[in-house]
Amino acid sequence: MLQNTVILLDPAFNPDGLQRFAYWANTNKNINLNPDPNDREYSEVWPGGRTNHYWFDMNRDWLPVQLPESRARIKTFHKWLPNILTDHHEMGTNSTFFFQPGIPSRTHPLTPKLNQELTAKIGNYHAKALDKIGSLYFTEESYDDFYYGKGSTFPDINGSIGILFEQASSRGHIQESDNGILTFPFTIRNQFTTSLSTLKAANNLREEILKYQHNFYKNARKESAKQHTKAIVFGDEKDAAKTFHLAEILNRHKIIIHDIKDDFSIDGKNFKKGYSYIVPKHQKNSRLINAMFEKRTTFQDSLFYDISAWSFPLAFNLDYAENVATSNLGEQVNDLKLREGGVSAKSDYAYLVEWHEYYSPKLLNTILSKDLRAKVALKQFSLNGVNYDYGTIMVPVQNQKLNAEDLYTFLHKAAKASHVTINGVNTGLTQGIDLGSRNFSRLEKPNIALLVGDGISSYDAGEIWHLLDTRYNITATKLDTKNISSRFKQI
Repeated sequence: MLQNTVILLDPAFNPDGLQRFAYWANTNKNINLNPDPNDREYSEVWPGGRTNHYWFDMNRDWLPVQLPESRARIKTFHKWLPNILTDHHEMGTNSTFFFQPGIPSRTHPLTPKLNQELTAKIGNYHAKALDKIGSLYFTEESYDDFYYGKGSTFPDINGSIGILFEQASSRGHIQESDNGILTFPFTIRNQFTTSLSTLKAANNLREEILKYQHNFYKNARKESAKQHTKAIVFGDEKDAAKTFHLAEILNRHKIIIHDIKDDFSIDGKNFKKGYSYIVPKHQKNSRLINAMFEKRTTFQDSLFYDISAWSFPLAFNLDYAENVATSNLGEQVNDLKLREGGVSAKSDYAYLVEWHEYYSPKLLNTILSKDLRAKVALKQFSLNGVNYDYGTIMVPVQNQKLNAEDLYTFLHKAAKASHVTINGVNTGLTQGIDLGSRNFSRLEKPNIALLVGDGISSYDAGEIWHLLDTRYNITATKLDTKNISSRFKQI
């Protein structure tokens, strides 16, 4: 088998969660193993072992690819394009064992019918192997095959066959269940058994499986060739960073993107060069592009395991158009980079920062952390031909801790690190509120507390923690609900 099969192993899908779970189970383990479900061993404390360091569900990140674990995994996937990917999970203790296919009516319409037929063929090998060891199992129930951001479904839109396995969990070393005493070794046995049955199926069905992947991309090319003059454009004319981060996801999925050749408008939306990207529809991963950009509003089945909609430009709140002429294509983007920030001109009066850019909070935090004075505009105004919106940040030059030269140097460095443009201005007289107006409100650096612990969704808390910590360099105190303090200005 090993002479004719390439096997890639991901030793720990979620290293941080594994560490938390193992620590908890081993810390509370008895010498005389206790299967009572009420034992502390089987009631892991918040946030549990499901999530990674920042409390993200790693099995929803195959499409967004936001975490380092996912980035490495997706890079490996696209490098090898495996024919089969097995995704091993656990479920409730009183269940048995599940393998795909899932509920037929909950398969995504973009997944080829042959994909599910081959999944069922492979399933026959699982059934035979589990029958041999006397393990109970079920299939075509409970679980769906819809959201492409899960490990068992992502392969289906990439020419592979994804297979989900769900094993009843002992949640520790040994636990009572409706099916008798469930031990940790037994849960491993079922997963290992179906891993071997997958390999056996892969070898025996190799011609069908290899042909399937070949035809998947061949047919995708034929389909996309019908739209060889069409492309998808997306962007935000005031936020280059947000646009970049969607382009970054596409880039990680080996989707070809281009700069736009020139500024243009379509359907009342403006697309600005440097703030927009364009995606040709005729390319290898055209089906993946469709899956990421489509707006699906009708479904065969009204029930879902969880996620049913994920249109990426809508998730990023970006303007986009789906049938743009490829004549708008500029240079292909081979080295995707964030737009460089900086200060437009040195000033002895004031600096202005628009709040539209994604990384503006990072810049403001850097400024306030330096104990520099900054104010926020409560009304709109215009100056030097630029229309400044609500929320514009103003940093006066006078009466600061830094002299004018050092302030310029500091702001230029901060703007560059934050990928934001700061405009230097030499007058306070504007069209609208002047820079000395009472409609500029003083800003103070906030002391932020993030509530965590019992009663709080770890997913929600983790999303905020990750945003502040990794994107904005803002420190937040993770405050357990048992220890709420009143010294914080923002909670």
